[in-house]
Amino acid sequence: MLLFAASDKGGTGRSVTSANLAYHRALSGDDVCFLDFDFGSPTAAAVFDVPDALAEAEGHGLHAYLRGRTGAPLRFDVWTRTEHPDLRLRPGGAGRLILIPGDRTGGEFVTDEENLHRCVDLVLRLKREFDLVVVDLSAGRSYAMELALAATSPRGGLGRLKHRWLVYHRWTRQHVTAAAELVHGRQGILKTGTAMGHRADALTGSIRFVRAAVPTLDSPMWSQVSPAQYAWMQQCDRELEELAAARHVGRTTVLASIPLEPVLQWQERLITEVDVYARRIANNETWQAMGDLAQKVTDDSCWGES
Repeated sequence: MLLFAASDKGGTGRSVTSANLAYHRALSGDDVCFLDFDFGSPTAAAVFDVPDALAEAEGHGLHAYLRGRTGAPLRFDVWTRTEHPDLRLRPGGAGRLILIPGDRTGGEFVTDEENLHRCVDLVLRLKREFDLVVVDLSAGRSYAMELALAATSPRGGLGRLKHRWLVYHRWTRQHVTAAAELVHGRQGILKTGTAMGHRADALTGSIRFVRAAVPTLDSPMWSQVSPAQYAWMQQCDRELEELAAARHVGRTTVLASIPLEPVLQWQERLITEVDVYARRIANNETWQAMGDLAQKVTDDSCWGES
């Protein structure tokens, strides 16, 4: 399975949620590879807490590989290279968890046929090794997004490989509107993809939305607010649901809602069971939501398939 993570804005929780998704899949026994295609601001190394990755990958990361400056991008085994105290030993039964980082000074670039062929070759090689390949794209209508659409088009070389898209947004008016525009807008995923040869219905069916940092109004976190504040938040939530439905990003297209999590507001990191049950610094609802999302990405019934 090839999974693209996209967002129209930065700060949506795209990278950190996708990294947690990859972590949960690896815990369940899958071999997972995470590709940092955020050319302008690669951050996956920080989320996985592999601080040496960006320095070591400079000139040998994904950006350098796609530009033809290195024969193969560097890989990092997260279990052995992370400095996260809970991840230094690979848990029993866990699959591989590999990070292929970007180059910290890479930047966006116009893609061409050579870049496309390199992208396709890399993914086809990874497909033989891994159960799930997660591609974290740059925010917005980026060259990385266009490269992904071109590679998975009928003419691109990955058209027959099962692939899906997660579009992330925070639960605010601006982010809901931006996510809808990224998918349904004039230069959005659907119009750009169909122009490249994608079938509109198939591409539409391969896209689901993930709402991040969603306040759970019946949780203890919000139990101390005043009645006026609580009523206002309820009204905001109703208005956002109406806006999302009108913009075709309503509940039927949402794969998961990740609760507002204090830990992730302070640190973009992996959340572990130790954080939830031993340290008690992270909420069980967040842990469960991340795990549910990780399972749903390959559950055909959640994508309208039998």
